[in-house]
Amino acid sequence: MKVHISAMLLIGMLSAPLAMVAQQGDMKPAPAAVPTDQPASAPAASVAPSAVAPVTAAPGVNPDTYVVGPEDSISVNVWKEPTLSGSFPVRPDGMISLALVGDVVAAGRTPMELATELTTKLKKYITDPTVTVTVLGVNSKRIFMLGEIAHIGALPLSSAMTPLQAIAAAGGLSPYANKSHIYILRSEPGGKQKKIPFDYKKAIKDGDMQGVTLLPGDTIVVP
Repeated sequence: MKVHISAMLLIGMLSAPLAMVAQQGDMKPAPAAVPTDQPASAPAASVAPSAVAPVTAAPGVNPDTYVVGPEDSISVNVWKEPTLSGSFPVRPDGMISLALVGDVVAAGRTPMELATELTTKLKKYITDPTVTVTVLGVNSKRIFMLGEIAHIGALPLSSAMTPLQAIAAAGGLSPYANKSHIYILRSEPGGKQKKIPFDYKKAIKDGDMQGVTLLPGDTIVVP
């Protein structure tokens, strides 16, 4: 009996260290602590939107050669002077109204010429003014179609457009059009109307445009 108990005690004493070794082998090292004194990543700086909307010029407008006309829309930007800057419609009399300088003739001038004129006038009130003029909308370069034609109304006037091209751009004549008695109405100084005949058949047959050059504001009448 004593021998049996001693053997059991010996086995227990030997197995205890082995169990501890096995248990230690299963233990995983704790992860390294992350230092808490490191500064947090700064958020990306947000960019405030511009307070001034970009000015986009009308397509196809050359500021050196385009001539401003009545009913055009233009932008006048006076650097560092927001109260003097803005968009302005050109009135039927060809004028615009600007603070400090009053009425200024815009029609008949290029944007560069108008900017120079405004700069000269503003020198009385502002030190070294910088003025930029941009054409926003081209409304003066239009002609009008009336009568027996597919699309009645305003039509953009492109460079060197002939009456034949204008009629084609408006969808052509109706079956009831009097092709030999088409005419162009043109406003002249003093409010007078000039009637310019245009023979559509002759233009189609011989390519003869009869010396007619369309101008802004012309009205092609197809009886």
